[in-house]
Amino acid sequence: MVDDDDRFRERLIRALADRGHEVQGARNVEEARRLAQSESPEWAVVDLRMPGPSGMDLVRDLVAIDPATRVVVLTGYGSIATAVEAVKLGAVDYLTKPADADQIVAALEGTTRRTGDGHADTAEIPSLARVEWEHIQRTLNDCNGNVTQAARALGIHRRSLQRKLSKNPVRR
Repeated sequence: MVDDDDRFRERLIRALADRGHEVQGARNVEEARRLAQSESPEWAVVDLRMPGPSGMDLVRDLVAIDPATRVVVLTGYGSIATAVEAVKLGAVDYLTKPADADQIVAALEGTTRRTGDGHADTAEIPSLARVEWEHIQRTLNDCNGNVTQAARALGIHRRSLQRKLSKNPVRR
């Protein structure tokens, strides 16, 4: 389990251990690389955004160390482009936070609920409105809460952004 959020990482490690899995944790890519080189993991859960090298770099490294390692990318900043990139690099699945331990284990085991045509169950796919809401929140966070700067980055009028922000978050 690789995540820079200490509380989240420790909770997930505990939850996975409670389900009978042997779990090691790392807070960054360098630490995870050292662990993987000393003992290649069967499974890996990797956060996408961390200080320093990204989770995508680690996905590439883990698959290079041992192609049999099943990697799931876990992120609070999900997008179709990063999901596609993660899978191209060798990840077996891509989950957006908040994801619970059961969802993560299902993804690692390859038992994620799928529809008859092989696609992920649509209950797990966020709506376009939800994706827009998350993009706005990410941009606002990147602009340190500055609405004017975020509106400029998004290419919309400041008042339009304020109206969107005054609404409740969109359900998944």
